[in-house]
Amino acid sequence: MTGTTPGITPGADGVAPGMHPAVDPTVPSSAPGGLVKSVVELDRVVIRLAGDSGDGMQLTGGRFTSETASFGNDLSTLPNFPAEIRAPTGTLPGVSSFQLHFADHDIMTPGDAPDVLVVMNPAALKANLVDLPGGGLLIADSDEFTPRNLAKVGYASNPLEDGSLEKWQLVSVPLTSMTTDALADSGLGKKEAERSKNMFTLGLLSWMYHRPTEGTIRFLERQFRRKPQIAAANIAAFRAGFNYGETTEAFAVSYEVKPAPMAPGKYRHISGNQALSYGLVAAGQRSGLPVFLGAYPITPASDILHELSKHKSFGVRTFQAEDEIAGIGAALGASFGGALGVTTTSGPGVALKAETIGLAVMTELPLLVVDVQRGGPSTGLPTKTEQSDLLQALYGRNGEAPVPVIAPRSPGDCFDATLEAARIALTYRTPVILLSDGYLANGAEPWSIPATDELPDLRTEFATEPNGEDGEFLPYLRDPETLARPWAVPGTAGLQHRIGGLEKADKTGNISYDPANHDLMTRLRQAKVDGIAASIPPTEVDDPDGDARVAVIGWGSTYGPIGAACRRIRASGRSIAQVHLRHLNPLPADLGEILARYDRVVCPEMNLGQLAMVLRAKYLVDVHSHTQVRGLPFRAAELAAVFQDVIDGTTGTVATLDTGSDTPAQTGAAL
Repeated sequence: MTGTTPGITPGADGVAPGMHPAVDPTVPSSAPGGLVKSVVELDRVVIRLAGDSGDGMQLTGGRFTSETASFGNDLSTLPNFPAEIRAPTGTLPGVSSFQLHFADHDIMTPGDAPDVLVVMNPAALKANLVDLPGGGLLIADSDEFTPRNLAKVGYASNPLEDGSLEKWQLVSVPLTSMTTDALADSGLGKKEAERSKNMFTLGLLSWMYHRPTEGTIRFLERQFRRKPQIAAANIAAFRAGFNYGETTEAFAVSYEVKPAPMAPGKYRHISGNQALSYGLVAAGQRSGLPVFLGAYPITPASDILHELSKHKSFGVRTFQAEDEIAGIGAALGASFGGALGVTTTSGPGVALKAETIGLAVMTELPLLVVDVQRGGPSTGLPTKTEQSDLLQALYGRNGEAPVPVIAPRSPGDCFDATLEAARIALTYRTPVILLSDGYLANGAEPWSIPATDELPDLRTEFATEPNGEDGEFLPYLRDPETLARPWAVPGTAGLQHRIGGLEKADKTGNISYDPANHDLMTRLRQAKVDGIAASIPPTEVDDPDGDARVAVIGWGSTYGPIGAACRRIRASGRSIAQVHLRHLNPLPADLGEILARYDRVVCPEMNLGQLAMVLRAKYLVDVHSHTQVRGLPFRAAELAAVFQDVIDGTTGTVATLDTGSDTPAQTGAAL
């Protein structure tokens, strides 16, 4: 291939559409053999790797992400994989992909669509080509486009050869055979050698985008330290891919995305499940309590169990129970015994845990219930994301059983949201539901590691002596400010008290069937949760010009796409406000007044309008609900178009909004 950008048709600015040049000139560099190659500087790029579940796309994407983070780019990722443990090779149900958006400035999403799509077989091509814009770069492993593989997904002819891909910039690379050639002397069989083609691909991409290589080599040495032959083969394949990029004429251009400016500090890239796990460890350290996790493995929450099992040195104990009910029962028992009890699950598990959550409400003990939401109902879409458990979290128990609900907004924010959930649970003696989701759990971003002394003080005091006037212990004598009852560790002399799910008499905790007492205790439990609103900071409203007539309100992982869409609206010269909720029960005390300021309120959700229904009921606001349940996050361009329609309907005017680019025109802001 020839030209300044082989494999890509340059636009008027000399760079392919969607490649987002940061500067115009290219910088030549010399490759072995005297081949002169150019370096094009970009401000951001979105890459998607797609292949069979056995092709190692998640590992490849994860390593590319790690090196990108160490290089200093801002980044956001979107892993996407099937629920089947091992779908038939080469079929559409078995396609796994990993999308990475990285930039030299602040970004908020993994990108609406890839600029570069790497496919390892025909199934990956068929499943992902619809998302690649015209003119995008398509790299395909030509070795895998065999008649048999083509037939599996319904291709009558080879798309790499029949001209059907001419609207994209196609580069066919025999990745499999080049990998086996590079490992001819490794001592591995052909099948074993082929498994390293993902590392060959990683090496090629590392060359194309000037990623560091030392970290990947160290990772492979560590990962396969007990299998040195496999480690050597993967490293050889990785280096072969890098060298291929340097020497081949198929790629005469590489790309550079410079580091993003960030506040001083120590950073690492982190997934939502990792951040949540570290938040639990930090909560234990800052409260001075042992952390006990009782959990049953369930996608996409299982990684929290895996991660916490590594931190016994911090007083964390993990128990893999035989089922969901046993998991939460053990966790609540640990809380009764003076630990910070935690249980992790997804939507189906929350349904099973509902009775024990009600028991925690009745006994008024601190408990963290982590729900990493996924598509439902029933088994639903185990590996896809959704926000459809909100109403279950708010109301999915028998009787009047109020529970605080907290939702993080980004992978890194899972850490802070976990600490906030722990604060509420310990301060108010209540179970708290933390609503993450699959997008946050598996996605990653740079995270500034906080100093320990910057974290909230979560220390709590146990009851140590009787609190009644006549020397008796009153387990339901409440703190006048928080309405929390005393937390008495079993075995403390003089503090014997009844425990269980039957209604408690006010103050004494004795079993009571008195109607007036039941009414009183029900209202006290509700008042305790309502009172949490007094400890919530004022709601942040992102309204730069202060003259917006439309506000967008969201919760959880919609923060990035909503924020990115609002950037586009503002780049077009219009005003819009963004409000994002962390506390979903109780809602912030100032929220009603904030919503009343705006002519229209829009609420995007990955469900059928659950928060919108709550807001309409509580504030009598005509909320415009925009929903999707596709198992994928919102696209910023789609939301921007929706917001623009609402603005036009409010103002009676029509403005033009370009939703075709991930970077708003003239601003340099990205998504």
